[in-house]
Amino acid sequence: MFSFFSRAPKMPSAEEALPGRAAPSFTFEDHHAVLGRPLTLEAAPGTELIVGLGCFWGAERRFWTQPGVLTTAVGYAGGFTPNPTYKEVCTGLTGHNEVVRVVFDPAVTSLTELLRVFWESHDPTQGFRQGNDVGTQYRSGVYLADPAQRAQAEASRHAYQRALAQAGLGVITTEILDRPAFYYAEDYHQQYLQKNPGGYCGLGGTGVSCPVGVGLRS
Repeated sequence: MFSFFSRAPKMPSAEEALPGRAAPSFTFEDHHAVLGRPLTLEAAPGTELIVGLGCFWGAERRFWTQPGVLTTAVGYAGGFTPNPTYKEVCTGLTGHNEVVRVVFDPAVTSLTELLRVFWESHDPTQGFRQGNDVGTQYRSGVYLADPAQRAQAEASRHAYQRALAQAGLGVITTEILDRPAFYYAEDYHQQYLQKNPGGYCGLGGTGVSCPVGVGLRS
């Protein structure tokens, strides 16, 4: 992914955000190129997670390879502009984050395990950036469906913060919020690294393991 920022990124206000549109301006194939299921697969309560951890191309691959994950899709969430396009998100004037929607089978995996993957797959202390990717769309975020999931995510953040502090690393900047509207990204972004094996991936973790089994298990 690429940044269009020449100055320090700043979240826009609702008044500053681009107006967007009432319906998507593009279509996408509702078929996962790796897992074979619909990208729009309906999730049962407690089996859906939306995360942002920098470049969504690499982030999506990190999750579709996990046992128990039924489908993944990349998109935009956490901003103001309805039905944004990728070019609009890259201006920094929609407020959206590049995110991955993950639907999982709780008989095989758990929210606890997927949160561990989330924390260990990126550096959650960088604010509006991930590696060389700079912008509000690259911020670290977890977006959850209910208070129980949110409590579990917050507990995992506290546990990982302790682990980072022991390693001499900084303060987590990850936002943990109630799940906002999710807008699917353009078709060419979906499972990008499967379709483009040599494609760019800017993800890099801290090298610090996240304690698992903390907080409430889903």
